[in-house]
Amino acid sequence: MAKPTILLVDDSVLMRTIIGDIVRSDEDLDLVGAAENGKVALEMVKTLKPDIVLLDIEMPEMSGLEVMEHLSLTSRAKVIIISSVAQVGSPEANEARALGAVEIIAKPSGTMSLDLAHKKGHDIVVAIRRAAGLPLRS
Repeated sequence: MAKPTILLVDDSVLMRTIIGDIVRSDEDLDLVGAAENGKVALEMVKTLKPDIVLLDIEMPEMSGLEVMEHLSLTSRAKVIIISSVAQVGSPEANEARALGAVEIIAKPSGTMSLDLAHKKGHDIVVAIRRAAGLPLRS
C-alpha cells in the first residue's frame, strides 16, 4: 500500500520544520512538500497531487481559507487545519469546517508554537492517519 502523501503549508519556516518533523516521525506517512504561502501551495498541489494538505490559516499572499476555496474545485486532497486562529468555535474554525476541513488543530501557544510537537504532535499524527484511512496506533 502506498504511503499517503502530505503537503505542508505554513508561512513560518520554524513551524514548517516542527510540523515536518512530526509528520516524518510516522514511517507510514510521506511528506512530499512544504509551501510558505497559499499561492505556492496551489501550484504545488497541481504537480504533487497530495492526499492530505496540512494548512495554516493566517498567511501572506493568500490565506488558508482562500486556498481551501480553490482546492475544493481542483483537488481531492483532504485538508487538516493547523492554525493559531482555529480555536474551537472561532469564526475561522467554523469557516474552515464549512469549506471541508476534516480536522482542525489549534496551535497551543499562538503563531510561533514552539511547544507544538510536545502538546499537539500526537493529535496531528492521529488526524493525518484518520484522514488517510490508516489504523491508529496505541
